[in-house]
Amino acid sequence: MKITFSKGVGFGLTSGVITTLGIIIGLESGTQSKLAVMTGILVLALADSLSDAMGIHVSEEAEGEHTSEEILESTVSTLISKAVFTLSFLLPVLLLDPPNTIYASVGWGLALISFFSYYMAKKQNKKSSKIILEHLVLTIIVIVSAYYLGSFIRQLFT
Repeated sequence: MKITFSKGVGFGLTSGVITTLGIIIGLESGTQSKLAVMTGILVLALADSLSDAMGIHVSEEAEGEHTSEEILESTVSTLISKAVFTLSFLLPVLLLDPPNTIYASVGWGLALISFFSYYMAKKQNKKSSKIILEHLVLTIIVIVSAYYLGSFIRQLFT
C-alpha cells in the first residue's frame, strides 16, 4: 500500500471513529434523541470528511515532498475512508435502542481502532500491544469526555 494512500486511510479511519464516537456519546447523553444522533453522524460524514480531506491536502502540499498525484491520493483516500467509517456507525443507531446503540458503537469503534493499530504496528515491525493500548486509551478518553460533557450540558439546560 502506497504511503499516501495508507496515510489517508489511517487518518480517515482514526478521525472517523474517534469523532463519530464523540458525537454519538455526547449527543446521546446530552439529548437522548435518536434523531439528533443520526443527524450528527450524517453531518459529520459530509462536513468533517470534506474538512479532513482538505486538511490532509493542504498538509501534504505544505510538506513540498509529494507529487500532485500523491496529494490527490491522500486527499481522496481521506475523504472516502472518513465518510465510510463515519457512516458505518449509522447501522447500530438505526437498529438498536439505547444503551445498546452505545455499547455496539463503542465496541465497533474500539475494534476498528485496534485492528488498524495492529496493522500499522506490524507494518512498522513494532510491538502491537503497546500501540493498540495507547490508541485505545486515547479513544476511551474521548468517549468518557464526550459522555460527561453531554451529561453536563443536559443538566445545565433541563
